[in-house]
Amino acid sequence: MSDLAAARARYVERIAKRERISSKRLLEALAAVPREDFLAKGPWRIKSEASRSYRLTPDADPVHLQDNVLVAIDARRKLDTGLPSLWAHFIDLLDVGEKDRVVQIGCGLGYFSAVLSRIVGPKGRVRAIECDGRLAVRAAIYLRAYRNVEVVHGDGCEDIGEPADVIIVHAGFSHPHPLWLQSLRPRGRLLVPLTQRDREGAVIRITRKGKGFEAEPVQQVRIFPGQGRGTTALDDRVADWWQRASALAPLRFRAIEQGLPSDG
Repeated sequence: MSDLAAARARYVERIAKRERISSKRLLEALAAVPREDFLAKGPWRIKSEASRSYRLTPDADPVHLQDNVLVAIDARRKLDTGLPSLWAHFIDLLDVGEKDRVVQIGCGLGYFSAVLSRIVGPKGRVRAIECDGRLAVRAAIYLRAYRNVEVVHGDGCEDIGEPADVIIVHAGFSHPHPLWLQSLRPRGRLLVPLTQRDREGAVIRITRKGKGFEAEPVQQVRIFPGQGRGTTALDDRVADWWQRASALAPLRFRAIEQGLPSDG
């Protein structure tokens, strides 16, 4: 086994152990998708989840990427790749399976789009939406070999295509967008970080159940804000309300009005 193959095997093993991953298809996808294929050529600026500053890898050997680290996409904007263990945990919680239709809102450079592609298989589909035109172009190039992935440069709050089994939001918003809820198939799952202006907040999982929805908290998070995310004190209060309400018990509702749940 080469050094890179051994490093990738350790990378998957660490994530599986840390997050207690139950999905065999997810672990196989993490092992199969080369992380370095979805980044510019190294050296890379990387940091651990607890660190506030980057360090430069010694060279461009992809072995440095086979670790649970953030990699800078645009260090000036503090825009990084997703932390592998965190998003693997979320994908596992969403129970993404073979033949599922998955929508990503904020796909970045497409690494997790490729992982999801492997999970859903040739009969499933991944619609990877990215509002940043430059990132969308790069993601489309990196994902050319993944035939069941469609990369879309657009606003995931305006159009996500046809209904989905799973919707994953990779950026912070003050509340779940009504479009996302309306686009869930029966028993569909939505994962969305609800954050305030300081990027801090909680990830919420929402499941479609009958004519309504059920929301429950997953964990605290700090994440890049989504395009169009509100920047007022009211938006912060809405995000805080969701975090507190869903933390008390599973929150059941039928619709969203002015950012808050209603029985309408």
